Parts: sequence; structure tokens; C-alpha cells
Amino acid sequence: MTVIHWVRHGPTHARSFVGHRDIPADLSDTALIARLDAALPADALVVSSDLRRAIDTASALQGQRTRLPHRPGLREFDFGDWDGLHHHEVSTRWPDLSRAYWETPGDIAPPNGESWNTAAARIAADITALIDAHPNRDIIAVAHFGAILSQVQWAAGITPYRALAHRIDNFSITEIQMRPTPGVARINHLP
Repeated sequence: MTVIHWVRHGPTHARSFVGHRDIPADLSDTALIARLDAALPADALVVSSDLRRAIDTASALQGQRTRLPHRPGLREFDFGDWDGLHHHEVSTRWPDLSRAYWETPGDIAPPNGESWNTAAARIAADITALIDAHPNRDIIAVAHFGAILSQVQWAAGITPYRALAHRIDNFSITEIQMRPTPGVARINHLP
């Protein structure tokens, strides 16, 4: 059975939307990283999105594990014109659109950005290709809040709105087991 251990990258301390912007993660909490490392399978493959915050977090967890090339398909949602703006600024400039984006996620997208459905399809295609290339393996996938929630939504068979109700903390583990049908084993587990 393939098990995907989704790990959210280290904190960025940004107070704005951070989608495809490439900003670093704070990896100074070495004790927490050591606990996270110990909570993950020692023989797993390690992969990350191609954004610095995920790459650096994956590198901190790699150890003796086999590292796979970075995957652009595992990036965070593309927030388009919202990227870099504070949530309050977005809700002020685009009140109806921003409300709809969070309350009825699906086909609604920020200006020049991705909708939930577009991003979820991108992420699902990428992780499926990875699973097909490495069947019956444990895979540590270091990614982002939205990427992980899109996989929770898919594996749990819930709506995007219900998926958004889950927390995905930095350095947390969300485990999805690929059985005959996918299932969520745990969400937002903190070591």
C-alpha cells in the first residue's frame, strides 16, 4: 500500500497571501524538526514542491531517505493578484469575490489565479504520477496548506468547503493511505 505523509513546510511568518511567491521557511526550531523527522518512516521517499519553503523543509527531513526531484505540480494555490496582499486588503478590494472564494470554493478564482478545482486537479495529477512511479512506498510530500487540503478533500470524499474547516499547521503530518480506495488516516498531526 502506498502511504502519502503530507508535511506542511515550516512557517514563513508572512501576514499576507503566499501562493507561488518563493519565500523561505523558518527552520530554526531544530527540536521540532527532529521530532517530525522521528515521526516519519525512515525508509520513505522524500519529495517537495519547487518552492523554497518546501524544498528547505524537505531537505531538513531528508537524512538517509531518498530525495526525489522537486515537483512544480505540488505548489500552493496560485493566488494571482492577491499574492502578497493582506487578507483584509483582499476583502476590501474584492469583497464579493473574496467571500465567494472561501464560502463556495470550486470554480471561483482570484484575478489571474487558480480556482480550488484547477489547483486540486493539478496537485492530484502530480501526486498520482508520483504514486504510479513508486507503487507501494511511503512517500513524504512536503507541500503547502492548500495542496494538502485538496488531497484531504479528495481522499475523504468531502466538499472543498468542508476541507477548508481543517487546520493544517506548519510541520504537521496529514496521512493519506492509498488502499483500493484512498482514505485519510490522520489530519494535522503534530509531533
